[in-house]
Amino acid sequence: MKYSFITRHKNAYPTSLQCQVLGVSRNGYYQYQRGLGNRPDPIHQEMLEWVEDIAKSSGYTYGSRRMKKALNALGYPVSRNKARKLMREANVQARQRRKYKVTTNSNHQQPVFDNLLKREFSVAQPDHVYAADVTYGAPNLRRYH
Repeated sequence: MKYSFITRHKNAYPTSLQCQVLGVSRNGYYQYQRGLGNRPDPIHQEMLEWVEDIAKSSGYTYGSRRMKKALNALGYPVSRNKARKLMREANVQARQRRKYKVTTNSNHQQPVFDNLLKREFSVAQPDHVYAADVTYGAPNLRRYH
């Protein structure tokens, strides 16, 4: 209704002024003029379906960079930002891998000693039990009395 009013009076008043007075965006009016305002875009829907399929087949490991490359290979020339928007619209997110760091070398020839302390840090005699903290590289000896 508002857009048709603007179209009828576009020779009498500036389009931007009419849009401002009627409370609509100029961009919305121009999309209405081109006929894109109400019609769904079939190519956009195809791209959304492809984004969902690619994400599912990759195990949700594709981010926007790899999704962009996959869509470009399928014949949809999109930018990284467009791929990101499509992923957001399709509610697809890349699952991030947990970082794994090896902290133990179990493949050695050194003897493995029994745990005599068994997390019992109160001992009967002084200088009977010593423990070391080697988490920061240099051992810090602690005495428990």
